[in-house]
Amino acid sequence: MRKLVALPVLSADALSSVAYGPEAMLAVLALAGTAGLTYSFPVAGAIVFLMLAVGLSYRQTIRAYPHGGGSYIVAGDNLGRIPGLVAAAGLMTDYILTVAVSIASGMAAITSAIPSLTSETVPMGVGVILLLLAGNLRGIRQAGALFATPTYAFIAAMFALVAAGLVDAAGQGFQPPLTLTVPVNDTVGLLLIMRAFSSGATAMTGIEAISNAVPAFRSVEWRNARTTLTWMVGLLIVMFAGIVVLIYCTGVMPSARETVLSQLARLTFGSGWMYVFIQAATAAVLLLAANTAYNDFPRVLSLLARDDYAPRTFMRLGDRLAYSNGIILLSVTAALVFVAFNGRTASLIPLYAVGVFLAFTLSQTGMVVHWWRRRSRHWRKSLLFNAMGALLSAVVFMTAGISKFTSGAWVAIVAVGLFLLVTTRIRRHYEAARVALQLHPHAIELPAHAIAGPVTPSQSPVQHEHGVRGAEMNRESEELPEEVRHLCIVAIATLDLASMRTLAYAASLQQPVLALHISVAEDEAQRFRDYWSLWGDHLPLEVIVSPYRAVVAPLVRYLEALHRQHPELTLTVIVPEIITSRRRHQLLHSRTAIRLRRALRPLPKIVITSVPFHLPSD
Repeated sequence: MRKLVALPVLSADALSSVAYGPEAMLAVLALAGTAGLTYSFPVAGAIVFLMLAVGLSYRQTIRAYPHGGGSYIVAGDNLGRIPGLVAAAGLMTDYILTVAVSIASGMAAITSAIPSLTSETVPMGVGVILLLLAGNLRGIRQAGALFATPTYAFIAAMFALVAAGLVDAAGQGFQPPLTLTVPVNDTVGLLLIMRAFSSGATAMTGIEAISNAVPAFRSVEWRNARTTLTWMVGLLIVMFAGIVVLIYCTGVMPSARETVLSQLARLTFGSGWMYVFIQAATAAVLLLAANTAYNDFPRVLSLLARDDYAPRTFMRLGDRLAYSNGIILLSVTAALVFVAFNGRTASLIPLYAVGVFLAFTLSQTGMVVHWWRRRSRHWRKSLLFNAMGALLSAVVFMTAGISKFTSGAWVAIVAVGLFLLVTTRIRRHYEAARVALQLHPHAIELPAHAIAGPVTPSQSPVQHEHGVRGAEMNRESEELPEEVRHLCIVAIATLDLASMRTLAYAASLQQPVLALHISVAEDEAQRFRDYWSLWGDHLPLEVIVSPYRAVVAPLVRYLEALHRQHPELTLTVIVPEIITSRRRHQLLHSRTAIRLRRALRPLPKIVITSVPFHLPSD
């Protein structure tokens, strides 16, 4: 992507958060009445400093990880396995809440302009999640292209609002209305200020999106990514500070019926077309900002699955090159959270900061360790920036965890703990399965001789003895055993004990056997051929390269082609099937046999057979 395209695509989440970040800060300070509101500038100043420090920190991350440096990767590489998982837990919580909070805030922008829709907030929000689900299942690239116009429209709307509002405020000497009265429900204290700081800091969500997506930029990728990050942080600071100043000068207060941004726009422009434009741009960018999570959540989940911390089904790409299972999981979870909190932004905010700044803290701490170990050029300056980012992020994380614990932060903390428990249990099961399945010297008997193989679709068709008659007759008219002509096809993902048992079973049938392997890349295909030769090349092998990482679809197409060339054959597809001692562990293993049965059911003369391999109890 060019920088002008990457900025709106990757910054929508961060920039749109100014629609609820200042309001969340103000809502906490307002609990202490007018005395609490006097701290709005100091708290906002601290948040701006935090934005600057974390932005500088992620500039160092981009330079150190030019292939993408998300919190899971950085923390795992430099701090170890458990800190990496904790960072991943924070990220996953963040992404789920990004969808819920962005849509809740977008619904608030719509209902502020059209109050009659307030009662329909939850159904409309769930409907938007379903639209995002459908759009992302069609492909991340197409969904991401929707970002540019709404994001730039939102930036233009905010700058117009801030500029016009400051002109009006200048005419009044930048003084708030003298009639401002706020009821007092709390006292000014350190805890209140800490809560306001952590609430306002949610305006920083999404700031690490650019460091995750460095390879998506044009060359030189890391340099263009750093430039885009600088622009994003600059825009974020200007818009956040401008809105805080306008809030102070106008005296608007949070309301359950209308957002602060809507009140500012109405005071500045009235209810005309400019007000409608600001509200429409705000709603659009907030609703689409949720799509940032649809880019990152499935990708992090696929990395966890690659490392055996999540079910391997989350590594599978759909036909549109999207991690379909991860997208579905995100949509379902975000919809449940959105409905559980009745689509209210104020109720969701306390959960938000914990996951965000937990990931920030571990990522930046990991970068400190990275620079200390590498000691490359300018390492001291980079280490200082990352140490500052880690320290400030840790302060916000601790602040949010303590001050908002009873308000809902405990949910995020418990979610992180459950995530660690589940992922480590999954890893332990996969390690036990790997031990049970691995090949050992002299553990298996090799066939005494090679078994003659059949003609495959990649070779020239040959007429068998009954080939012509078989093609002319009804495809499923065989009624006598001698009329049935067999071909056994063994689908193999890897050479392990389960695959060897399946190959042995197929060879024992004394029928022509063909081994079939699906690889995602040519180098992996060649590696499998080498393993096959080392085993002894006792059966003919056909390797299909599937760059889209699909397994069932290319296998089905291959069988269709084979059936068209040799309609006289009855194809028996034999696949290994892992059977676990505990039913819940079955979800962690491939269900290829079930998917093949569903896909091949419409085709005649195809039989699916699974050979079970029972894992020992773990």
